[in-house]
Amino acid sequence: MRRLRRLAHLALFCPFSKGLQGRLPGLRVKYVFLLWLGIFVGSWLVYVHYSTYAELCRGHVCQVVICDQYRKGIISGSICQDLCNLHKVEWRACLSSVPGWQVYSGLWQGKEVTIKCGIEEGLNSKARSDAAPRQELVLFDKPTRGTSIKEFREMTLSFLKEDHASRLLGSCGDLYVTEGVPHGSWHGAALPPLLRPLLPSALHTALQQWLGPAWPWRAKIAIGLLEFVEELFHGAYGTFYMCETTLANVGYTAKYDFKMADLQQVAPEAAVRRFLRGRHCEHSADCTYGRDCRAPCDKLMRQCKGDLIQPNLAKVCELLRDYLLPGAPADLREELGKQLRTCTTLSGLASQVEAHHSLVLSHLKTLLWKKISNTKYS
Repeated sequence: MRRLRRLAHLALFCPFSKGLQGRLPGLRVKYVFLLWLGIFVGSWLVYVHYSTYAELCRGHVCQVVICDQYRKGIISGSICQDLCNLHKVEWRACLSSVPGWQVYSGLWQGKEVTIKCGIEEGLNSKARSDAAPRQELVLFDKPTRGTSIKEFREMTLSFLKEDHASRLLGSCGDLYVTEGVPHGSWHGAALPPLLRPLLPSALHTALQQWLGPAWPWRAKIAIGLLEFVEELFHGAYGTFYMCETTLANVGYTAKYDFKMADLQQVAPEAAVRRFLRGRHCEHSADCTYGRDCRAPCDKLMRQCKGDLIQPNLAKVCELLRDYLLPGAPADLREELGKQLRTCTTLSGLASQVEAHHSLVLSHLKTLLWKKISNTKYS
């Protein structure tokens, strides 16, 4: 014990000579305080990291639940046998951003894949009460009135096979295996989830310019994103809303073709309207589905209205201003900025969207395509 005390004394106080300690009597106390403060803060960060990881990353729970349902004959799917009996689906890095929607990179049949699995709130003993508003995004949460189960399944699978979404490779109940995660356009996505909101917007822009693709490749990715917005508006199964419009969801392939990184952030119009209908509100912030699908609040009736304040295209154009304007060719920057400003003013009212949406979108695509067509970037 005496040796341990001697070792601690040497570690804490020997960096300072006796003469220095005599001249600066308060320095030793400050040194000890800062050292212990560093230990405390470091321990707290480690605790927060692992507690957050344990909450976000519950792939093992998802697999147990899915396989239990499969063995009871409740669910089926093309990869159930490999997942539950042959154990040929390998779970790798956790990519989840919310506890209820598990996302992992993985390996299946020799291919890099993404594993996505929904976990019911009931599995969490500390889940919020039923009275609390549910704002998590649920892609195709259930068939809308008048839609058969068969039509609903076809709608879900066809959406997952879109050109601008990672291709569906197989499923087992609510667990899906898709192509590997596309390259991300937001280079802050590699940071731990707790640190991402702390990055200032100026640093986001700087990271994009330093580490992102060259401007012509960004233009090609933007064209794909605009085409995806068009598909959501004029899709065979109705209108869909992008309810978390961030660069973290803008992915692309090795050939710089746009891929939506996470379809969980896309919701059917019927689901959004069902959430908003009759909801009590004091401000428009109370009428928010997901992160940014926001409707106005009727302050007289104190109920949310049905039309969203911003359509998909207006939110995407806000995103593209920071994505495309930095580094844009000088002869294009002024016109591009003008069209993007016009685009961001689009209203969410159905009548205005119908009148202006397609025209504005077409002008933007044409402007970008003219600049990169007949080049190696097209």
